[in-house]
Amino acid sequence: MTPSSPAPDLLSRPVAWRDLAPEILRQRLVIEGYPAAPVDDAQIRTYLSALSREVDMVQLLEPVTHRSDLYGWAGWIHWETSGAHFYAWEQPRLFFSVDIYTCKAFDPDVAVAFTADFFAARTVVAKGF
Repeated sequence: MTPSSPAPDLLSRPVAWRDLAPEILRQRLVIEGYPAAPVDDAQIRTYLSALSREVDMVQLLEPVTHRSDLYGWAGWIHWETSGAHFYAWEQPRLFFSVDIYTCKAFDPDVAVAFTADFFAARTVVAKGF
């Protein structure tokens, strides 16, 4: 077994989660919802930059976007304390998913409310961990 390949028995059974680095702050939030209209690259870039300000993160680079004919839009922003990914579908339904990962604490309620308002989303769910 090489260091890059996990032990085979770990792949076949659930492993209980435990915090391997409790001294390192890591905060994650997934936000998903149904936008009022299709989402395009300009909206994704604007959203990710504005999200940076809303959750008080230092933006290191302009957001990057890409469109896949099979899967729709994707976007990413790099923060000094990690970053966020954004995904948007038009088929089989209008849908978005945001993954935020940071090493700096932020208010998840602010991120969720901002996201719902920005996309005029009729339904939004969120899960932090």
